[in-house]
Amino acid sequence: MYGLWKPRVLGAWKVPTTGPVIFAVNHAHNIDGPMVMGVAPRPTHFLIKKEAFVGPLDPFLTGIGQLKVDRDTTDRGAITRALDVLKNGGVLGIFPEGTRGEGDFASLRAGLAYFAVRGNAQVVPVAVLGSTDRRSRLVKAVPPLRSRVDVVFGDPFEAGDGSGRRTRKALDEATERIQKQLTAHLENARRLTGR
Repeated sequence: MYGLWKPRVLGAWKVPTTGPVIFAVNHAHNIDGPMVMGVAPRPTHFLIKKEAFVGPLDPFLTGIGQLKVDRDTTDRGAITRALDVLKNGGVLGIFPEGTRGEGDFASLRAGLAYFAVRGNAQVVPVAVLGSTDRRSRLVKAVPPLRSRVDVVFGDPFEAGDGSGRRTRKALDEATERIQKQLTAHLENARRLTGR
């Protein structure tokens, strides 16, 4: 990432150095996940749609520890692999909106709360800003080479209420807490970066 763009990383020191962590990343552009993987202070295993695992990308993504997920069903294999990452004290990367969009955390899916509560993981909000500002003239699917992309890590927080409950109500409440934290982090990241 540093060879192609000019990432400015803020708050990386906030990421816990050990234990299960979930990076909750806004998703407005295809490079957001790779950018976070490239600049994060810890190795990150992202849940990535199975459609991305095509051709030579399949063995590459699998080889660097990324997790294939079928978004059309309840993919129990992907759930198990993601929980194993957390059980082993690793970092799981999730786009909580489930798909690329405005990148504003406006509509969260329940998956993030499930993994945070079930995996007993701290959630670290991550804002990637600048990846959609302009398009490259050479390759329209990416920002211009050497342009600045900001990656802002927020304060870690617990998604659950501390009771250990995993009921539908507990997960709904955790999703609400997560959405408030992520929205506040995104607003703060925009202030910090001027974007």
